[in-house]
Amino acid sequence: MVAFELAVQDAHGLDVAARLTVDRIELCSALPLGGVTPSLGFVEAATGTAGIPPVHVLVRPRPGGFEYEPAEVAVIVADVRHARAAGAAGVVVGGLRGGRVDASLVERVIEAAAGADVTFHRAFDNAEDPYAAIDALVGLGVRRILTSAGAANVADALPALARLVEAAAGRIEIMAGGGVRPGVVGKIVETGVPAVHASAKHVVHDAAGVSLGTADGAGRETTDEAEARRIIEALRGGPAV
Repeated sequence: MVAFELAVQDAHGLDVAARLTVDRIELCSALPLGGVTPSLGFVEAATGTAGIPPVHVLVRPRPGGFEYEPAEVAVIVADVRHARAAGAAGVVVGGLRGGRVDASLVERVIEAAAGADVTFHRAFDNAEDPYAAIDALVGLGVRRILTSAGAANVADALPALARLVEAAAGRIEIMAGGGVRPGVVGKIVETGVPAVHASAKHVVHDAAGVSLGTADGAGRETTDEAEARRIIEALRGGPAV
């Protein structure tokens, strides 16, 4: 059975994940910016919620590119330790150096994760040679790779996704993500991926006063339970109960 991971960025998303047959959640903040590290309080709320599936915490200190300065690496490693201490079942990280996997960063993360699953996120899609990146991540002991096969939407790169699954050859899990909607789930599954990741979100327009930032004022995103159900039903061929 293909696993389903739901990206969650607020308390409502946690409630949805607890109600549906989600295999794990990626806990994050600020998905419109690509996702950044959630607060420790949110991590503790997630791991302490009854019925919640395993929590995998995104550890990304800022938006933008994936080459990190030493001070940023130190923050990443510290956040990994805090997430594990708070009960996270895994962490989601990514880093590149000169277009290649930042092996030093990943080694430090794996050590700090202390045996928990480590997922390499869509920084992978910026690697110059994805096949070399797969080999590097296998050698480092990473559990899975989240990828859109280099496209903005994974549905636009299905042949490339299938080639990545073939190259991984069961050594590392290839998890499809990026623009996943119910109507494309069947074709994604046909590539042979063992897992699918989606945010299943919609925009809520709250009453706004004074804007607090350049990205404020257009509404906020939250989990769309109906959309998440449709994705699960497309994956499982049955009700998402």
